[in-house]
Amino acid sequence: MATKILASSSHSFENECKEIHESRGRWNHLIRALVTRTQLECRGIRETYRDMYGEDLITLLQKSSLRNQPGVSPKTCAALSLWMLHPHERDAIVAREALLQDNDSNYQSLVEIFVGRKSSHIALIKQAYLSKYKTQLDQDIINIEPPHPYQKILVALSTSHKAHQADINQHTAKCDARRLYETGEGSPGAIDEGTVLEIFTKRSIPHLKLTFSCYKHIYGHYYTKSITDVNSGEFEDALRMVVKCICNPSNYYVKILFASIKGITADRGAITRVMVSRSETEMDEIQRVFKAKYGVELRETICDSIPSGDYRDFLLALANKTV
Repeated sequence: MATKILASSSHSFENECKEIHESRGRWNHLIRALVTRTQLECRGIRETYRDMYGEDLITLLQKSSLRNQPGVSPKTCAALSLWMLHPHERDAIVAREALLQDNDSNYQSLVEIFVGRKSSHIALIKQAYLSKYKTQLDQDIINIEPPHPYQKILVALSTSHKAHQADINQHTAKCDARRLYETGEGSPGAIDEGTVLEIFTKRSIPHLKLTFSCYKHIYGHYYTKSITDVNSGEFEDALRMVVKCICNPSNYYVKILFASIKGITADRGAITRVMVSRSETEMDEIQRVFKAKYGVELRETICDSIPSGDYRDFLLALANKTV
């Protein structure tokens, strides 16, 4: 059986690829086994299969999905395809889909990329995006029409990744915190977008996280509270979401997951996107925060809310991964 073969710990994937080739059209037998592999191992299987048979496994999965073959869930094929990609290729695809769909929920996935990835990874994402879509990611963000509140922040975050290394300076962070206060809740009217965007453009994500920590230490509350207290508009709403993602990513992802699993958000791809991208980095922490926040295990919520089948099995396998 394919499952038995794929469960082996061998770093030589010829046998796995032979079994996959012989079980074409019966992908459901392979999905559970493949997801137990690490992403690195899955990519090794993909590369070996291409060398042996001249075909790309992800392309075959996508074709199976489009044909809607019996026993094959299109959603599972799409999720497994993302799982097998190199992280920068995956992020390039997620970014493109976000730009094409043009709504708040999908722009959040772009925020997750620019906030949660190192500058070296962002550079690889941009290369993959250009190679696949023949256009520049930065330029596509600048060209968003009609203009969107997330657009300005995304342009600033993209610029920050090109402008510096991940330097952190306590004194500068305190000065930035005071500037945010003086041009925000410390003055009448709405937040000064120019000041916020200038700081986001020039500072690394670790530095911004320190800045928001300094803000709480100096003024006794989180910066997100000050954003809520001022005359809140679309820019402030977008800014609040970005700051939450920077300051407490696990809590941010837990909320995104819960809303998506329960079907109370328009972001239909969030479950797959978050589970795949965070499964090998912080799934333990996400599960801990999820249980603390909602009083129930992430796995239980998945079982209660998602119909039985390959897709649920895929998500449960990711939830069971430990970092």
